[in-house]
Amino acid sequence: MSEKKIKNIFMDGAISPAFIADSIAQHSTKTAIGGHSIFMGQVRRDEINGKFVAAIDYTTYQEVALAKMHEIREAIFEKYPLSCMHVHHSLGKIKAGEICLFVFTSSAHRKPAIDACNELVERIKAELPIWGKEIFEDESHQWKENI
Repeated sequence: MSEKKIKNIFMDGAISPAFIADSIAQHSTKTAIGGHSIFMGQVRRDEINGKFVAAIDYTTYQEVALAKMHEIREAIFEKYPLSCMHVHHSLGKIKAGEICLFVFTSSAHRKPAIDACNELVERIKAELPIWGKEIFEDESHQWKENI
């Protein structure tokens, strides 16, 4: 692993619109950036077997997940000419309609930012040990499948 510091991507609770807006606003002084790509994952109120999802309770093995995220981060920076990359993932109970994943990539041009963002989201979903327990309106629950 490189000598770069492992960044903590995890946040307790939902990712607020104010946090997202502030993250975007902080880039207005970075005038070499020409394109940003943003992905926001939101908890859906899915209907499953006649019951509606009220929330998802996210959990992880942080040490393992952060080490893997560091590897993914380094690989994405090697592959794409990015100016910066930000990843934030919620832990705990996130209600339907709230944001649980915020991925933000920036580059001099739009295509690398978009391609990096897309690959980053796919790798996070496929490779990070993060689990979600769907909590239904009647308080019953089941483990969520990543799709």
